Amino acid sequence: MTHLPQTAETTTAPLPGAAPLSAGVRHYENFPVASLLCPPALRPAVMAIYHFARTADDIADEGNADATQRLVDLGAYRQALQASLTRGQPLTARWNGVFAPLREAIQQHNLPANLLHDLICAFEQDVRHTAAGHHYADTTELLDYCRLSANPVGRLLLHLYGVNDAPSLARSDQICSALQLINFWQDISVDLPRQRHYLPTDLLQRHGLPREAFDAGASPDAATQVRMAQAVAALCAQARALMQQGAPLARRIPGRAGWELRLVIQGGLLILDKIAALQHRSWQQRPRVGAADVPRLVWRALCMR
Repeated sequence: MTHLPQTAETTTAPLPGAAPLSAGVRHYENFPVASLLCPPALRPAVMAIYHFARTADDIADEGNADATQRLVDLGAYRQALQASLTRGQPLTARWNGVFAPLREAIQQHNLPANLLHDLICAFEQDVRHTAAGHHYADTTELLDYCRLSANPVGRLLLHLYGVNDAPSLARSDQICSALQLINFWQDISVDLPRQRHYLPTDLLQRHGLPREAFDAGASPDAATQVRMAQAVAALCAQARALMQQGAPLARRIPGRAGWELRLVIQGGLLILDKIAALQHRSWQQRPRVGAADVPRLVWRALCMR
């Protein structure tokens, strides 16, 4: 689902004071948010945004609720967001641990409300698509989803950093969309059993692949597996190109924030390298970035031009 810029693998527990739907759920993240590189003055706002998105993700994705209940809860969550955007409006007790710090961040930094609402739209879309067994037709449709699920995060962070020129926003969108796509191709073995169908239909058709070939328990023959790997390789190449288009933004962001962005970019590219090392068979095994990869990430970040 939604993925915020981060810097090395951790398992992230909900923050103190939170009241997500699935209390105690722990989340694998490729790149943890609000690392030591994040400017200290901005860290509370970054964590408030992360906690807002992560809790909405829990509502949409965790527990045993059906799609109808998830959408009801997301509707209530949107109302709670609107209350946090309105001065004098009392906050709901249900998610006070989320919206009290978010309201403070909104008031202190004048966060754009539309970007926060877009993130909820992405979660609602995921719930509806999962319930309907929706298959994305092509990359254009996937990128339209990224516009809601990933790009708002980058734009919110740029807003905190005081960067709002059009070229920087466009590069931020490229980086965030690339991160979302990379996560899709990293998570094929996780998403398909949960009825999340992100492999674009047009690409599967070009490679002569039935979607069922990627299902757990499927036994595609050797020739089909070659075509499957070629399809994943094509998707990864597209994500890599998108990331490289956005990468110059790291030189535009000053100080510690710029260095964190370098690590975010290199973390995404490293996942693509790990998928390639699996011969692009990420439907069989989920690649991860771990603590042992940190020196390589730092070196690559230092070498970025």
